Amino acid sequence: MSEPGYAVRAVEDPADRAACFAVRKEVFVREQGVPEDLEYDAYDAGAVHVLAVREDGVPLGTGRLLVGEAAVAQTGADASVGSLGRLAVTAHARGLGVGAALVRALEEEARARGLAAVDLHAQTHALGFYQRLGYAAYGSEYLEAGLPHQAMRRSL
Repeated sequence: MSEPGYAVRAVEDPADRAACFAVRKEVFVREQGVPEDLEYDAYDAGAVHVLAVREDGVPLGTGRLLVGEAAVAQTGADASVGSLGRLAVTAHARGLGVGAALVRALEEEARARGLAAVDLHAQTHALGFYQRLGYAAYGSEYLEAGLPHQAMRRSL
């Protein structure tokens, strides 16, 4: 999937995975103050990761999709629902459409695996972003990693 000035791709090698983790550290740990031991978890190893990179190779953003038992553990739904998470876009790339491109790439990964829907835990400041992409909020607001979140879902 390509967009002007950057491309989004599924992560298949250790260098791309390291770039994903570096973006998450920059956004979640440094900017938002999420404890590093909460940011990285056992689900990372089996997750589908995507990475947005500028034409010169500079990482711009990342996200992951959990499927199967890992998704069930995150969403409380059945195995037909994937769990989109760890969506992060670097400060200098915000407003360029990178976040939306990452979400769409993860949705395509979910479709390719036969999933019926995707759930996510949105930081409340990002609700409008996800609503514009077709996600609907459900349940009550809650704290995750000390930040207010809202569960959302989109049928595929």
